[in-house]
Amino acid sequence: CKIKGPLKEFLSGERVALNFLQHLSGISTLTREFVKKADGKFEVFDTRKTTPLLRELEKYAVKVGGGKNHRMGLYDMVLIKDNHISAFMKRYNLGKERAIFEVTKKAKQKSKNIKVEVEVKNFSEAKSAFLAGADIIMFDNAEISELKKFNKFLKDEKRKVIIEFSGNVNINSLKKIKGLNIDRVSVGMITHSAPSLDFSLRIVDILK
Repeated sequence: CKIKGPLKEFLSGERVALNFLQHLSGISTLTREFVKKADGKFEVFDTRKTTPLLRELEKYAVKVGGGKNHRMGLYDMVLIKDNHISAFMKRYNLGKERAIFEVTKKAKQKSKNIKVEVEVKNFSEAKSAFLAGADIIMFDNAEISELKKFNKFLKDEKRKVIIEFSGNVNINSLKKIKGLNIDRVSVGMITHSAPSLDFSLRIVDILK
């Protein structure tokens, strides 16, 4: 592309501008690769694993690449993760499945108009989250057989739930994931490990 402006500003801001362009273009490009590989079977979401102070820019780059944004912060969606569940287990002396049910139920009561997502490892945990009213269930680093058990369970249920797959998702693992009955994958590496592209700026003319 061609841009024009004061020479002094170009020379002083060149490196910073190129650094942003390289980094964000790398995120968009890697996201696009994932979206193409997904081939419409499921949506590709980012995570909150972003560079401090650059989250909005990096998440915008994901959208440019055809991906979708997961929650921006702690305010726009409830995501119940393993540490939340562990803390609930210890505080109330509960087993894991019971803790998942209770913490999900409590979150649903308080969340009102925002969705509640629960991170699970297996079928039993997913079932507990579902029965407590979770809107989204994330299978994180879970065995595929556990996800298939949950898919089978859902066939007899009237309520629908969004199924997300996460945990060390990469380009090579997408082929295996494409055969699963899921709605989306969340991929941390599209923001935290995207390689920068190489850009340069050349002054071609100076207006007098």
